[in-house]
Amino acid sequence: MAVENKIRAIRKQKGITQVQMAQDLRITRQTINAIEKHKYNPSLELALKLIHYFDVPIDELFTLKTSYKKSRR
Repeated sequence: MAVENKIRAIRKQKGITQVQMAQDLRITRQTINAIEKHKYNPSLELALKLIHYFDVPIDELFTLKTSYKKSRR
């Protein structure tokens, strides 16, 4: 399973730079870059901060990609 995010797309749509976002969230620009490039998954605390920062529902920002089939019940 992999967690994908739309942070870059939403950040750009809102006209926010990585530097501004890093300052606002008190994290490094490198952390934002790594999250946007899917090299790092944010902690639960940071994920919640991102949801509040962008004011979007969780499923608009993060998606769980699964590689298994759902079982029939």
